[in-house]
Amino acid sequence: MYCTKKVTEHITWIGGNDRRLALFESVYPIPMGVSYNSYFVSDEKTMVLDTVDKSVSGQFFENIESVRNGRKMDYLVVNHMEPDHAAVIDEFVLRYPEVQIICNEKIAEMMKQFFTFDVDGRTIIVNEGDTISTGQHTFTFVMAPMVHWPEVMMTYEVTNKILFSADAFGTFGALNGQLFADEVDFDRDYLDEARRYYTNIVGKYATQVQAALQKAASIEINMICPLHGFVWRKNIGYFLEKYVHWGTYTPEVDGVLIVYASVYGNTENVANILASKIADAGRKVVVYDVSVTHSSYLIAEAFKYSHIVFVSTTYNAGIFINMENFIHDVVNHNLQNRTIAIVENGSWTPTAGELMKEELSKCENMNFLENTLTVKSSLKENQLDNLNALAEEIVASVPDHSIVAHDGSDVEVNAMFKLSYGLFVLTAKNEKGDNGCIINTVTQLTDIPKRITIAVNKANYTHDMIMETGEFNVSVLSTDVPFSVFQHFGFQSGKDVDKFETWSQAQRSQNGLLYLNEYTNAFLSGKVISSMDFGTHTLFVADVTEAKVLTNDPSVTYAYYFDHVKPKPLNLEKKEGFICKICGYVYEGEELPEDFICPLCKHGADDFERL
Repeated sequence: MYCTKKVTEHITWIGGNDRRLALFESVYPIPMGVSYNSYFVSDEKTMVLDTVDKSVSGQFFENIESVRNGRKMDYLVVNHMEPDHAAVIDEFVLRYPEVQIICNEKIAEMMKQFFTFDVDGRTIIVNEGDTISTGQHTFTFVMAPMVHWPEVMMTYEVTNKILFSADAFGTFGALNGQLFADEVDFDRDYLDEARRYYTNIVGKYATQVQAALQKAASIEINMICPLHGFVWRKNIGYFLEKYVHWGTYTPEVDGVLIVYASVYGNTENVANILASKIADAGRKVVVYDVSVTHSSYLIAEAFKYSHIVFVSTTYNAGIFINMENFIHDVVNHNLQNRTIAIVENGSWTPTAGELMKEELSKCENMNFLENTLTVKSSLKENQLDNLNALAEEIVASVPDHSIVAHDGSDVEVNAMFKLSYGLFVLTAKNEKGDNGCIINTVTQLTDIPKRITIAVNKANYTHDMIMETGEFNVSVLSTDVPFSVFQHFGFQSGKDVDKFETWSQAQRSQNGLLYLNEYTNAFLSGKVISSMDFGTHTLFVADVTEAKVLTNDPSVTYAYYFDHVKPKPLNLEKKEGFICKICGYVYEGEELPEDFICPLCKHGADDFERL
């Protein structure tokens, strides 16, 4: 029996789940299982994007039969030749001999290595930027070599702005009925597995990942469909930010990871005492036994934390074998930009510390702390001073996030950002047409009568229209809103473009004005009864003439927007200048004029910070 999930009206997930496999790639434990994702496009021509592992091939072909409805198979896109995605290509060709395989030259070469069918006779070779249409859908191709094999490419569906991302943006874990990341508590239940997936599978290829991120930043993405794990249709900026952290070896957490190797418990005791002192100083610290915890989890934690303490006993005049293996993995995964502390133990000739430092020095930009600790057999009272000195140096090098420094002014701009603003699309209409803009201040004034206030920047064309007509609509944005909505309504002026010429997700209310009927949980219509001039803004007081709830999705707040919607600057190339904290606009130059106004969001120089 088939098991499929709708991605869009014309695109269906046809993959499978494996909860029996113990070790992914025969290396990485997957206690939550794994999914193998494949996607079917139903159009004038049919298309499948990637196949699956042999373990779920039966389910895969049943799924195809359920969605193709007897139609021939026109195209098979192969983005990645690793067997967990390409193992059944030969069976696919046998079942559907008319199919044409879309791939790049390197994929075609690899296909010949795995299979014996006539590859050249049925392949369509594509290069960067080439396009293929299935009718209503157009696909273009993005080369992504070494993310994480040399032949990898991604496929971008232009019509719905969907990125089929191969192994990038994947996650360990089978799909438990939910296809989309927003259907689960991703931070709580899956972020660690997403990090472990990235760091172990892709982690060493940072340069290539950054190149792929640069390409991703240049196109509008409404959805990401990876080959493992969840499909992303909301909060895409959040996951892209995680990839920026991981791909640039930037720690996610200012804190201390202690990894120890202990035979009889004495070295473990040192690690526990050190952890207690770090915790007492208010710094985040986690402790792992390298002999108990699989290295894949430790690698993920090493990518997460800013500081790592290696604590090892000496074994046969060398590093304890499990610690040696872990350090080998750290070096092999090209970890960088960490602060390192060394603790060694040994009953006759402690050598582990020197050897650990020698190996870890092969990594780039590792800051080794001056204080080290050597223990002979067990920690003694007379060594506490040395341990305390090490703990103090570690603590001093970890930022203390419990203290917020005051900038010396009476009014700190960042304090204003702590207010619980919402985010809204404000729409209006005059004889020239419709327009809309982004605002963050809508407040209920009275219950009887139903009245609201809105504050609108005078630089917005919508402001002028409301001043002229005295009417407006407010669309309350919900948490499924993509960044593209803010780009469309906030980063361009209605004086220059017709914002609704290319925007179809809207309809008219009783007052004849447009409101957004997608990415919106409610709308309100207002008729202005008074206005007050407040310099840069006008405050409008209005009677509510119509109001309707559209969905039960939560409303977007400023905090949610910054954390989950607005993409963070990639910072892959260091630039001189200033960045707007509101919209991300970059002003290049050594000094920012005091009277500078952001051309996108209309905020002043106070809302910029130096890059």
